[in-house]
Amino acid sequence: MVRDPSQRDDAPTTEEVLNALGDEPTRAIITELSEPMTANELSDACDIPLSTMYRKLDRLTDANLLTESTEIRRSGQHATLYARGFSQITVSVDDDEQLVVAVERPADEQTADRRLEELWTRMREET
Repeated sequence: MVRDPSQRDDAPTTEEVLNALGDEPTRAIITELSEPMTANELSDACDIPLSTMYRKLDRLTDANLLTESTEIRRSGQHATLYARGFSQITVSVDDDEQLVVAVERPADEQTADRRLEELWTRMREET
Protein backbone atom coordinates (compact mmCIF):
# COMPACT_ATOMS: atom_id res chain seq x y z
CA MET A 1 0.00 0.00 0.00
CA VAL A 2 1.37 3.40 -0.96
CA ARG A 3 1.06 6.01 1.78
CA ASP A 4 1.02 9.76 1.28
CA PRO A 5 0.99 12.24 4.17
CA SER A 6 -1.01 14.73 2.14
CA GLN A 7 -3.93 12.31 2.30
CA ARG A 8 -3.95 12.12 6.10
CA ASP A 9 -6.69 14.18 7.70
CA ASP A 10 -4.86 14.89 10.95
CA ALA A 11 -1.41 16.33 11.37
CA PRO A 12 1.28 14.18 12.96
CA THR A 13 1.70 14.76 16.68
CA THR A 14 4.80 16.40 18.10
CA GLU A 15 5.69 13.09 19.72
CA GLU A 16 5.36 11.17 16.42
CA VAL A 17 7.64 13.60 14.58
CA LEU A 18 10.28 13.82 17.30
CA ASN A 19 10.31 10.04 17.81
CA ALA A 20 10.64 9.48 14.06
CA LEU A 21 13.64 11.81 13.92
CA GLY A 22 15.09 10.54 17.19
CA ASP A 23 18.21 8.76 15.96
CA GLU A 24 21.10 9.50 13.64
CA PRO A 25 20.36 6.75 11.06
CA THR A 26 16.82 8.08 10.60
CA ARG A 27 18.11 11.60 10.13
CA ALA A 28 20.62 10.23 7.59
CA ILE A 29 17.70 8.81 5.59
CA ILE A 30 16.00 12.23 5.53
CA THR A 31 19.26 13.88 4.48
CA GLU A 32 19.87 11.32 1.72
CA LEU A 33 16.42 11.84 0.15
CA SER A 34 17.28 14.78 -2.09
CA GLU A 35 15.34 12.81 -4.72
CA PRO A 36 13.07 9.74 -4.46
CA MET A 37 14.86 6.46 -3.71
CA THR A 38 14.00 2.82 -3.08
CA ALA A 39 14.60 1.11 0.26
CA ASN A 40 17.52 -0.81 -1.30
CA GLU A 41 19.12 2.40 -2.58
CA LEU A 42 18.69 4.04 0.81
CA SER A 43 20.06 0.99 2.59
CA ASP A 44 23.22 1.15 0.48
CA ALA A 45 23.58 4.93 0.69
CA CYS A 46 23.08 5.09 4.47
CA ASP A 47 24.83 1.80 5.29
CA ILE A 48 21.77 0.55 7.19
CA PRO A 49 20.66 -3.11 6.98
CA LEU A 50 17.57 -3.51 4.79
CA SER A 51 15.40 -4.93 7.60
CA THR A 52 16.26 -1.92 9.78
CA MET A 53 15.71 0.40 6.82
CA TYR A 54 12.13 -0.82 6.36
CA ARG A 55 11.35 -0.23 10.06
CA LYS A 56 12.75 3.30 9.88
CA LEU A 57 10.90 4.05 6.63
CA ASP A 58 7.66 2.83 8.23
CA ARG A 59 8.22 5.08 11.24
CA LEU A 60 8.94 8.11 9.05
CA THR A 61 5.95 7.39 6.80
CA ASP A 62 3.63 6.84 9.78
CA ALA A 63 4.73 10.25 11.10
CA ASN A 64 3.84 11.72 7.68
CA LEU A 65 7.40 12.75 6.95
CA LEU A 66 7.82 10.59 3.85
CA THR A 67 5.67 9.89 0.84
CA GLU A 68 5.58 6.61 -1.03
CA SER A 69 5.02 6.19 -4.73
CA THR A 70 5.22 3.23 -7.08
CA GLU A 71 7.70 3.16 -9.92
CA ILE A 72 6.24 1.08 -12.75
CA ARG A 73 8.86 -1.09 -14.42
CA ARG A 74 8.60 -2.95 -17.69
CA SER A 75 9.83 -6.14 -15.99
CA GLY A 76 6.75 -6.15 -13.77
CA GLN A 77 8.94 -5.81 -10.66
CA HIS A 78 7.54 -2.46 -9.54
CA ALA A 79 9.42 -0.55 -6.86
CA THR A 80 8.31 1.66 -4.02
CA LEU A 81 10.03 5.03 -4.00
CA TYR A 82 10.33 7.12 -0.86
CA ALA A 83 10.58 10.91 -0.86
CA ARG A 84 10.53 13.65 1.74
CA GLY A 85 6.96 14.68 2.45
CA PHE A 86 7.88 18.03 3.95
CA SER A 87 9.81 21.14 3.07
CA GLN A 88 10.48 22.28 6.63
CA ILE A 89 10.00 21.14 10.22
CA THR A 90 9.97 23.69 13.01
CA VAL A 91 10.12 22.82 16.71
CA SER A 92 9.15 25.56 19.15
CA VAL A 93 7.84 26.10 22.67
CA ASP A 94 4.29 27.42 22.93
CA ASP A 95 2.71 29.71 25.56
CA ASP A 96 1.99 26.69 27.77
CA GLU A 97 5.69 25.73 27.72
CA GLN A 98 4.98 22.68 25.54
CA LEU A 99 7.00 21.59 22.52
CA VAL A 100 5.15 22.14 19.27
CA VAL A 101 6.12 20.81 15.86
CA ALA A 102 5.01 22.49 12.63
CA VAL A 103 5.47 20.46 9.44
CA GLU A 104 5.36 22.44 6.22
CA ARG A 105 4.51 20.57 3.05
CA PRO A 106 5.88 21.42 -0.40
CA ALA A 107 3.83 24.08 -2.19
CA ASP A 108 3.52 21.91 -5.29
CA GLU A 109 1.93 18.99 -3.47
CA GLN A 110 -0.02 16.96 -5.97
CA THR A 111 -3.62 15.93 -5.85
CA ALA A 112 -4.67 12.30 -6.30
CA ASP A 113 -5.91 13.14 -9.80
CA ARG A 114 -2.54 14.58 -10.78
CA ARG A 115 -0.66 11.58 -9.38
CA LEU A 116 -2.94 9.21 -11.32
CA GLU A 117 -2.37 11.19 -14.50
CA GLU A 118 1.40 10.96 -14.03
CA LEU A 119 1.16 7.23 -13.33
CA TRP A 120 -0.71 6.61 -16.58
CA THR A 121 1.78 8.77 -18.48
CA ARG A 122 4.70 6.73 -17.14
CA MET A 123 2.93 3.47 -17.95
CA ARG A 124 2.39 4.58 -21.55
CA GLU A 125 6.06 5.51 -21.84
CA GLU A 126 7.09 2.04 -20.62
CA THR A 127 4.96 0.18 -23.19
